[in-house]
Amino acid sequence: MNKTELLTKLAADADERLVLARVMDKLEFTQNRSVPAHTFFLTLAQQEAAERLIAACGHPAHLFWGGWEKAERKLIAFLPDWMEPEDFTANEDAPITALTLIPSGDEKLTHRDYLGAILGLGLTREKIGDLLVGDGVCQVLLLREVEHVLLTQLDQVGRARVKVTACPLSELQPPEQKTKTIRDTVAALRLDAVASTGFSLSRSKMASLISSKKLILNGRECDKPDRLVEEGDVLTCRGLGKCVLTEVSGTSKKGRIMIVMERYL
Repeated sequence: MNKTELLTKLAADADERLVLARVMDKLEFTQNRSVPAHTFFLTLAQQEAAERLIAACGHPAHLFWGGWEKAERKLIAFLPDWMEPEDFTANEDAPITALTLIPSGDEKLTHRDYLGAILGLGLTREKIGDLLVGDGVCQVLLLREVEHVLLTQLDQVGRARVKVTACPLSELQPPEQKTKTIRDTVAALRLDAVASTGFSLSRSKMASLISSKKLILNGRECDKPDRLVEEGDVLTCRGLGKCVLTEVSGTSKKGRIMIVMERYL
């Protein structure tokens, strides 16, 4: 199977095919020149697609990396035989860096406020990783190649003036994420059943939200209520937040599947 056939087979649509083609270019660059190469930041859905591509190519040495332990947006680094992952991430010229944004005044700024201001500088989303928004501070993961843009041009978020400074990755301070553990049983691991448990809604209401394309499964829009989900899947519903199916723990005496979910508050 040649490159064109492989990309066509693995991609779900034209946009995903373009993403996989760019990932493939980086892989071939490393293989041909024996030097590391990395992609842009990938969404969860793009990471899943890239994993399929990497598997189809024989699992070449690679690293998914987002700059911190629980990163959602990650790039892929393809590594030559002579390089270990820690050598890539610990290098002073590693492609991911971080900045701290501190707004003046007491305006309550949100993730959307910060991201909007950053993208308003003309940067594309793929250049920006996770935003760690806390009380009166936001730490931004981003590609080193665009660091200078924020340092020299970002001076306001919303109505607040903002101070931007460099932040070593080792000094990141992710805000405490509050979660609620939910234990329940479902008849089947259908998306509507699992999501209704995670978001504490009736199954019929959740099925309606799914059919209305308001639910995102692992970063990809999903409008099929009967789609099967697996342990580790991330569910995001517009207006309701995010939850994760953390455990599928067997079958109850009544034959129902026991699940554990974490709801992000």
